[in-house]
Formats: sequence, structure tokens, C-alpha cells
Amino acid sequence: MVDINQNHVSTQSAITELTLEFIASVNSALDEGKSEEAINLAKSLHYADLADLLENLGHTRREELVEALRDSFDPNIFAELDETVRERVIIQLGNSRVAEAVAELQVDDAIDVVEELGEDKQLKILASLPKNERALIEEGLSYPEDSAGRLMQRDFIAVSFEWSVGQTIDFMRDSEELPTDFFDIFLMDNEHYPVGTVPLGRIIRSNRNVKLFEIMRKHIKIIPVSMDQEEVAFLFRQRDLMSAPVVDNGVLVGTITVDDIVDVIHEEHEEDIMRLAGVGEEDDLYSAVIDTMKSRFSWLLIHLLSALLAAYVISLFAGTIQELVALAILMPIVATMGGTASIQTLTVAVRAIAMRELTPSNAYRTIGKEITVGVLNGLIFASIIGFIVYAWFDSALLGVVIGLAIIVNLIVAGFVGSSLPIILQSLGFDPAVASSAFLTSITDIIGFYVFLGLAASLLL
Repeated sequence: MVDINQNHVSTQSAITELTLEFIASVNSALDEGKSEEAINLAKSLHYADLADLLENLGHTRREELVEALRDSFDPNIFAELDETVRERVIIQLGNSRVAEAVAELQVDDAIDVVEELGEDKQLKILASLPKNERALIEEGLSYPEDSAGRLMQRDFIAVSFEWSVGQTIDFMRDSEELPTDFFDIFLMDNEHYPVGTVPLGRIIRSNRNVKLFEIMRKHIKIIPVSMDQEEVAFLFRQRDLMSAPVVDNGVLVGTITVDDIVDVIHEEHEEDIMRLAGVGEEDDLYSAVIDTMKSRFSWLLIHLLSALLAAYVISLFAGTIQELVALAILMPIVATMGGTASIQTLTVAVRAIAMRELTPSNAYRTIGKEITVGVLNGLIFASIIGFIVYAWFDSALLGVVIGLAIIVNLIVAGFVGSSLPIILQSLGFDPAVASSAFLTSITDIIGFYVFLGLAASLLL
């Protein structure tokens, strides 16, 4: 027991943590031309940390380190790199070296690397691969993007449900092609259809003569190859799965494990955040300036048009504003309160849709709740802002006007913020993509119109 712990400690201590000081040490070694020292430092990192190191280095320093590591470049680094950085590293290493690395990756990771390349480079990389690896990757690429077929691993253990525990253990001991890591053994009927799973723990605890169907999990979730990865991630979260079989026309072709799903959850979460902000998936810290500009331009243009529409509404009351300058001073309060409340509601609604919590069956109840929240918050903040405006401008009527405008705007924010994502989804649009641009426009326009319209009617 002591020896095992000591070995564990020594193994752990061999892995260096990526810190700011470590990055500075690598930069210093590269600055001074100490390639060997930089290589040794890099090799002391886990491949995921080494990928982070490459992303943290400047372009020139990254190229120097990649070149120094060319002959010992860990293929697993490719799967961890940001897409933009990965593309630059692939160009630097060249097709033949990249093909060698891709051939060493698990098929799902290899597909993840190859699918992000341009068509020409894909063909060149695939042509350089051994025949078997190329066939598996081409098969994976034939499935729809972001599907279970792209995500699954081809290495799994499947045996007859009529086997005994002893037969299964002997089979695994004698087999030379077992997966490196696996959680479950899939059981198939006589037609090769998965009928259950047996966790490794149950195999270890059971006697050799016990039949697998006696200890198997019968209620398994079978995933079609065409299922969207977001739906797969939802099933793993809902059922607390560690792995699940993937079938193509009823035939077991692969397995998806929880480590794959962690990546999917991160990817989908990142995608939703970017889309809520009106930023494209290709827009990241490593993108070229022109690419980043193009990615953001369309959404900025939409917001500009929305702002012009709001400005037009304001222009309708130019005379009112001229006669009462206080209205111009107070308009930002109306816009800020409505915009903030709408984004709060929108964020909750989009998250609920993504988590399958907001459905047609509870949509009306959810919208009603958000409207009620808008009314209550509206009354509270109307009282606060109305009192402040009265004390500031010595006008009780002006306080009433902005208070009413705040109430209406928060009600609208609650209604539109909760209903717009549902409407967009029902029309086939991603609610995270278009909601924020339209939502801000609606609350600004209605808020300004109500505030200035009430002011024109009651104050002048």
C-alpha cells in the first residue's frame, strides 16, 4: 500500500502545472535561444496544458516551440488546441507530419481535428493516412455535423448476453484490441442489437458462472448516429450516463462516453454565450483582425438600424423635448431599465430552452410569471425613480410620467424577453442568435414612445 502511494505521488509530481511563471520561463528560454531547455519545460506538461501554453505564446514564440517539438509533437495536443491556433500549427508542421499524428489519435478526436480543415487540406491529410484509419475517419465525416456519429468512439466491447462472467473476463484477457479506457460492456442479442450493459464493477464482483443477462442493466438509452450532440448531452445529464451505445440502422457501431459529453457541454455553452452577444463562433482571441471585424459587423449593423429606429421615435417628440429638457436627461434611465430587465428575462428563457425546461406545455405559465415579475419590479422602481425625479426637478407629475414609463417598459421586457425566444424556436431559428438584437430594439422603442408620449400628454 505504501509503495503504491509513493508511486502515485512521484507520478503526480512529474507533471508540471502551467502558471504565469512557467510561461515566462518558456518565453525566456526561447528568447535566449535555449531550445533544449524550452523542449524539456514543454514536455513536463500534460498535453492539455501544453496546448494552453501554445495558445498563450505569441505567434513567433509559438512557431519556435512547435518547430522545436516537431519530432516529438504529442498528437493529443491537436484535439485540445483552439481551432484558429490548430490551423496555424497544422500549416507549420505540414501534411505528412500531421497525418502521422492524426493516425495516432482516437477516431473521434481525429475526426474533430480533420473536420475543421478546409476541403483541400482534408483531402491531402486523408490521402496521407493508412487505409484503415482513413476509412474510419471518412465514415465519421459522412455523418451530419454535430451528430452522435461524429462524436462516437469506434472502440468498444460487445459480447452475447448469454455469455457468463468467466467467458467475458477470459475474452478481455485474451483480446489484443481492447479499448484503452471503457466503462461498460455492451450485450447484444442474436441479431447483434444492444439489449443491455454491464458495468465493469459488476463483472469484478460477480462469480465466473453468473450469466451476463442476470446482472445487466436492461433499461439502456440507445442513441441513433444522426442524433444531435446537444440532444445526446441532454440525455447523459438526464439519465446520469457514463456511456451509451450508438446504432446505425439497428447495428451497434460505436459508443459515446461521458468525457466526450463534457466537451460537448462546454462547446454548446460557449456557443450560446457567443450568440447571445451577437458574436460568431469563429470570433475568438486568436482570430485575425479582419476576420473578427467581419464576424461582428453584421450584428453591429442590425443594432445600428435598431438605434436609428429608436432615434426616429425620439424625433417624433423633438418639440416636447425642446420645451422640457429634463426629458432628454431622463431618457437613458428608461432605456437602461428596460434593456437590463429584458436581458435578464432573455437569459433565463434561453437557458431554460437549452435545458429542455421551457416547453410548449409550460410556456404560457412562464410568460405569465415574467410579466408578473415585471409588474412588481416596475411598481417598486417606479416609486424609487419617481421620488428621485420629484426631488431633482421639483415636479411630481414628471415623477409620475417616468414611473408609469418604467412600469410599462418592465412589463414589456418580461413579456418579450420570455416569449421572443419561444417564437423564434418555433419558427426554426436559434433563440440565442437573434433574440438580443430584436429585444433591445423593442424595449427601447416602446420605452421611449411611452415616456415621451405621456410627457407630451400630461406635462405640456
